[in-house]
Amino acid sequence: MSEHAQQVELDKPVPDFRLPASGGEEISLSQFRGRKVVIYFYPKDMTPGCTQEACDFRDLQQVFGEHGAAVLGISGDTVASHDKFIQKKELNFPLLSDEAHEVSRMFGVWQLKKLYGREYEGIVRSTFLIDEEGKLIREWRGVKVKGHVEEVLAAIQETAK
Repeated sequence: MSEHAQQVELDKPVPDFRLPASGGEEISLSQFRGRKVVIYFYPKDMTPGCTQEACDFRDLQQVFGEHGAAVLGISGDTVASHDKFIQKKELNFPLLSDEAHEVSRMFGVWQLKKLYGREYEGIVRSTFLIDEEGKLIREWRGVKVKGHVEEVLAAIQETAK
């Protein structure tokens, strides 16, 4: 893994970042201060696993909102690709474009992967929960899609107690 200036750590504040997002806006982490934030990193728009995960977040979006949590999806895809994905799947949360992989590296999810014996760099599906003060309180790395979004929601509900 490449060395990065700052790597996120559990129970520590997450450094602020700003990325271009779907709908042509720029989104920074700091604009969500006072709310919990779920950031999920996924490999690619429109692929089966990523589509399932996005639709699972979409379907539970209202419940996340009721618990004061914002959901942000991040991949290396372009904003144009994100906009198409959102339209096609009627997603109700922003997707951020990390084409330079800087934020993915900061979270340690940009890694060497293997597929059919071929090595390449890519995003390892992972999710992070940040509290109202901007501190990382939970992380799920190397996520399997099935049941994952429910697991994240359960963690948010636990922290609300």
